[in-house]
Amino acid sequence: MATTYDFPSDLLAGQEELHQVRAELSALLKRLPWSVEPLDGFSDDNGWRKVERPASPGWSADEQAEVEKLRQREHELAVFVSTHRYWSELVGPERVAARSELKHAHGVPPEETGGTP
Repeated sequence: MATTYDFPSDLLAGQEELHQVRAELSALLKRLPWSVEPLDGFSDDNGWRKVERPASPGWSADEQAEVEKLRQREHELAVFVSTHRYWSELVGPERVAARSELKHAHGVPPEETGGTP
């Protein structure tokens, strides 16, 4: 039978916000041009696979600021979750299992967990 963990509410809230911030950042990065700075497009078929990129207008100052804000918040939340005092109550494999359980505590699909706290 699988062990259930009694996660503190602040840890659950931090993990949930981390999932939300990562999803928001991922969606934003998918919408933005491939290059932060304006660059010409290119095509290269000399490697093991062909690589093509259209010209990039770059990111606006507002877009750069939004990405930076989300990355900073993601970092803060990852540190909060991974260093939470709750983890000191668990040791070895139990800690690993609990961290994995926390990532899915809100029904988040595995591909959105990013492999980090």
